[in-house]
Amino acid sequence: MSKADKDSGAGAAGEGGEAPAPAPNKKKKLMLFGAIGAVLLLGGGGGAYMLLGSSGKTPAQEEAAAEASAKEGGGAGEKGGEKEGEKGKEAAHFVDVPAMVVNLRSADGASRFLKLHFVLVPGDKGNPEAITAKLPLLLDAYQPFLRELRPDDLAGSAAVYRVKEEMLVRAHQTLGDGAVKDVLIQDLIQQ
Repeated sequence: MSKADKDSGAGAAGEGGEAPAPAPNKKKKLMLFGAIGAVLLLGGGGGAYMLLGSSGKTPAQEEAAAEASAKEGGGAGEKGGEKEGEKGKEAAHFVDVPAMVVNLRSADGASRFLKLHFVLVPGDKGNPEAITAKLPLLLDAYQPFLRELRPDDLAGSAAVYRVKEEMLVRAHQTLGDGAVKDVLIQDLIQQ
């Protein structure tokens, strides 16, 4: 086909109404990309607001927490500075345990390691000083359990929950019931 035939074919297509058809497709694509961009922008902005701007609690939850802290602290006669001091004390109640590195059992004999960093939350019958004093006993109770884990035991989303629950059981056995309320796992790295 010669250049003249192509030009005449293009003119005929323009007169026949076939050439304007791609223009609406381009408009649809442009609108689609614009809509996708707007959704991503709004989603990113909403996510940033939730992450940085809000406490993550509904107003009813915040109100219930305020009432509970007022009941614990002695009522409405407290000053704002005293309440902030209590919050600082609550943050000091956590017992940060240094990171542990243990060997994992593997069926193929390959070297596998687990690095675990966690924080203990004292319960009603425990205080941070007593837990810190008995920390070597607690770590000794954790060692056999962690060394018996296999890489397959750490696979999946429920693995952290199972490890956390077993650590809490061993904390209750070692330190007594009520001494530790929760185990907060900060890092769980398998190599």
